[in-house]
Amino acid sequence: MTTDTGMVNAFVEGRADLDPATGEMISRRKDLLGPAYRLFYERPLHLVRGEGVWLYDPEGTGYLDAYNNVTSIGHCHPRVVEAIARQAGILATNTRYMHGAILDYAERLLATMPDALGHMMFTCTGSDANDLAVRIAQSFTGGKGIVVTETAYHGITQAVSEFSPSLGENVDLGAHVRTVPAPDSYRVTEGLAESFGASVAAAFADLKRHGIKPALFICDGIFASDGVFGDPAGFLKPAVEAARAAGALYIADEVQSGFGRTGDAMWGFQRHGVIPDLVTMGKPMGNGFPVAGVAVRPEVVEEFGRKARYFNTFGGNAVAIAAATAVLDVIEDEGLVENARVMGDYLRDGFRDLQTRYPAIGDVRGAGLFIGVEMVSDAAAKTPDAAAATAIVNGMRDENVLISGCAKAANVLKIRPPLVFKKSDADHFIAALSRVLARLS
Repeated sequence: MTTDTGMVNAFVEGRADLDPATGEMISRRKDLLGPAYRLFYERPLHLVRGEGVWLYDPEGTGYLDAYNNVTSIGHCHPRVVEAIARQAGILATNTRYMHGAILDYAERLLATMPDALGHMMFTCTGSDANDLAVRIAQSFTGGKGIVVTETAYHGITQAVSEFSPSLGENVDLGAHVRTVPAPDSYRVTEGLAESFGASVAAAFADLKRHGIKPALFICDGIFASDGVFGDPAGFLKPAVEAARAAGALYIADEVQSGFGRTGDAMWGFQRHGVIPDLVTMGKPMGNGFPVAGVAVRPEVVEEFGRKARYFNTFGGNAVAIAAATAVLDVIEDEGLVENARVMGDYLRDGFRDLQTRYPAIGDVRGAGLFIGVEMVSDAAAKTPDAAAATAIVNGMRDENVLISGCAKAANVLKIRPPLVFKKSDADHFIAALSRVLARLS
């Protein structure tokens, strides 16, 4: 199991409170899809339609989506839908043929990043992107060693699952992988940057001691699976410096924190004033259409490019680029980076107001529209309360509001609404959370 408190075991068909239709569908899933899949919530949802910040079940009941960062500019955004349909009716081919749109998009996307990142390579998923980035980094450094945080999630390919500890104890980490504690700003109130940097340095030293040459340090810009940590801005610098001192590269995994979600910049790493060697991206890049990629320093990929041809049948195809271009257009035209900042501040203020009434809320944190709310059983001792977090996630589902959870102790509410969230949506969310907290207290 992952640390996602919104997840429940796939085999929930025996629950007495499930309606017959839901129980039958769950049973069919088990029979047809096998045992590895999981469902959200104790009472799983059957969804048939999405629009903006809302998802709808077969009866037309709406659910406020405050979790799904895949469709980050809103479900079925008409500009993205139109772009996909139009391009699919013209040309859908791969990068072995020349096509101007991929060049225009790469140029625009790279312009949002530091000048040092000069090449753009395209994949289908974030897992795919991280797999490619690791191949490039290991080729460049000649090493294998990887350092990640201890509840990190970076993907599901064989290579990437080996440094995704949040997949659970039954998914083995590689012998070339070391984990470090997350930069917990709730519990480490002084010297956070220095202590996190020291942990990364120690992890690389341990790799070297065991004869494993360092290759890379990878983290996402908001430490999404570790519990959502974004402050103080700049705390990542010593960790990046420690990685480079060990001869490793720094990969910024922007699958979750990228494309304006943190509200202060286009990319999560930018709030820390660091320049990555590689940047990986996915999920929100196509607002639901599978498109992802890797931005890389030219000198890092030069030798890899000479020795290994890169080709991806669907990565960077014309339809994917049309979707990604439309997403970038919407982010810019609708001012969604600024909206993420404003609405994120508004939501956190609302949660902090609830915190004054409900001591089970130990901490409210995050950046932009990526928010973590830590639940504790003892505010003074900061004791994690996973049971409360799980009850709230499911209680919000009963209020028709969708969130999830994260963190090593599974006690942090993970809230990441679409970037088009409005004040009325935020008010709806806060009111629902207030009702759930009142019932549980």
